[in-house]
Amino acid sequence: MVDPTPTDWVSYRLGIFGFAGAPGVEKNAALRDHRSAVEWVRDNIAGFGGDPSRIVIFGQSAGGAAVDYWAYAWKDDPIVSGLIPMSGTSLSFVPNTVEYSQSIWYNVSQTIGCGGAANDSADVVSCVRSANMSALLAASAKVPGLPSVGLTQATFHPTVDNMTVFADYQQLSADGSFAKIPLLVGNADHEDGWYRISGWAAKLNFTNAQWDLFTQRGFTCPSSLSAAYRAQYDVPTWRYRYHGDWDNLRLYNGSAGLGPRGSAAYHGSDLGLVFGTAQDISGLPNSPAENQYMKHVQGAWAAFARDSQEGLTKYGWPMYNSGKHWEHPNACFYANTCKGNATLVELAYNNDPMPKFVNPTIYDASCPAKNDPLPGRGAF
Repeated sequence: MVDPTPTDWVSYRLGIFGFAGAPGVEKNAALRDHRSAVEWVRDNIAGFGGDPSRIVIFGQSAGGAAVDYWAYAWKDDPIVSGLIPMSGTSLSFVPNTVEYSQSIWYNVSQTIGCGGAANDSADVVSCVRSANMSALLAASAKVPGLPSVGLTQATFHPTVDNMTVFADYQQLSADGSFAKIPLLVGNADHEDGWYRISGWAAKLNFTNAQWDLFTQRGFTCPSSLSAAYRAQYDVPTWRYRYHGDWDNLRLYNGSAGLGPRGSAAYHGSDLGLVFGTAQDISGLPNSPAENQYMKHVQGAWAAFARDSQEGLTKYGWPMYNSGKHWEHPNACFYANTCKGNATLVELAYNNDPMPKFVNPTIYDASCPAKNDPLPGRGAF
């Protein structure tokens, strides 16, 4: 592995710059930026001692959805050898329609004095391109989000163009219309532990049952369905559920009034362990068990990167089987503790550094056949 310096990072456009919705302009520039970055890595990684046949991309939340989008957008030339969408898949969010994206684009163009839909679209685009960046950002920040049962949703985010973003990922998944490359997918047990803070600020007054449904439809069911469809088409797939509730990462306790479990394994709480930065996030030391878990999960991610086809089974994780569609003959070959259909990997359950393997129906029994992502229209 190459230790990255600040100059090694590749950024990409977001907001109105990454998902503009401008008429006559190519959609989803942010996702095309991702492609350009991976192509650069493919073409140059050998010069840094890397292997272009072992490129794995992973992201969390909106980044997880973008990673999963990759399999559908570039199914005939994926370049990468594996995908790791964390706490977000293509089934977690509802992309924008072209009509809606254009309407908010014109909202901004009118605000900065470049005209609207009644004007020549080429002139409007040219005017907006010449505008001050700060003015554009200020105008786009004023665009009202679409109504949502949950939190205020992003406005400028992926738009259906049937090239990089599609309207019905579940149908594409059922049809097997994705790149058949290995998948490591999962989510946190209490994703809503993070969102309850902004929900409290917005005075949503959700019940615990409503918050549980938020996590289920936005994260658990998308992870379940995405994994099951891959497994159905014989794609090497692993699925995890993260449970860690470490003292130095806890946001609030059950006594805070935001739920009986406290923040628990909230959205994004697993990232610091994967990157080895948990202690840096809070400034408080990791516990010995936390350090042991961190070593294990980093080993798992590295095993998948080294050999996306079999690395995780050799590491001791069972290949995923939803129990509904598919049974791989080697699902439990290396994982001697895998019994029956215990192919969902529970990570940091009760803060245990070592994984447990359980039947996925423990969490998936209430998932509908067609997922309805209650969190709304996305988080890009």
